[in-house]
Amino acid sequence: MLLLPSLVILMLFTFYPIYKTLILSFHHSDLAVRKPIFIGLDNYKALASDSIFWKVMSNNIWFAIGTVPTSIALALFMAVMANKAIRGKGFLRTAFFYPNVIPMIAIANVWLFIYTPQYGLLSRLLNYVEQGGLNWLGSQQLVMWALIIMIVWREAGYFMIFYLAGLQNVSRDLYEAADVDGAKPWLVFRKITMPLLMPTTLFVMIIAMTNSFKLVDHLFIMTKGGPDNASSLLLYYIYEQAFAFWDLGKASTLTIVMIAVLLLISAVQFFGLDKKIHYE
Repeated sequence: MLLLPSLVILMLFTFYPIYKTLILSFHHSDLAVRKPIFIGLDNYKALASDSIFWKVMSNNIWFAIGTVPTSIALALFMAVMANKAIRGKGFLRTAFFYPNVIPMIAIANVWLFIYTPQYGLLSRLLNYVEQGGLNWLGSQQLVMWALIIMIVWREAGYFMIFYLAGLQNVSRDLYEAADVDGAKPWLVFRKITMPLLMPTTLFVMIIAMTNSFKLVDHLFIMTKGGPDNASSLLLYYIYEQAFAFWDLGKASTLTIVMIAVLLLISAVQFFGLDKKIHYE
């Protein structure tokens, strides 16, 4: 009975919308029709031959490859630094976490200024090596790297909190025993810290992978998926189909595909790695 309110909320705001989205994905529904028309699997067949969809999926895969391992590695490094018994570590933790306090729209505008050709902060710094004229957000080759750098900067501090909590749960006796044995810091990290943080790493990895498919607000402010869909990601493509073109059938189909991809990734990570990372 205690779980009933949570179950009701979950049903109303998660499972029911997914069910309605699944039903709508089998219909043709846009401004040209008054009522959705059942078309079976036609939306899914059309998606298979949609070159923009495959471009967006490719972008999202590369975006995930660029952001997930980098943000996790940086978060772990930041957590280790912030966990050391040094003066000012409270300030250090605040500085690392601060990007998550800034509103997302503000972050997008700040980085929009940083990437501005000729006059932006990055361009001024690159002027010293005669590379200040690069158009980071207007180049198909550079725009994805620009987004990856921004997201890693934002998410590393958030993931650091989980690692910091994990580090504080590691028994000090293990480190004292390693110190008595004369173990070097790198060996201590590799043999003690890293294995005991693997459950945290699994959790952070799932969150990071999910987040890599959820980016939309930064794209709306900074690139709108351009140039030529070079920065368009799956959720932004769904947003375009639903609210720019009002093709609710295609948007629903894309949403179901995204849910399926995220469920598959989470299942592989959780069931494939969970039994290998817990230590008694």
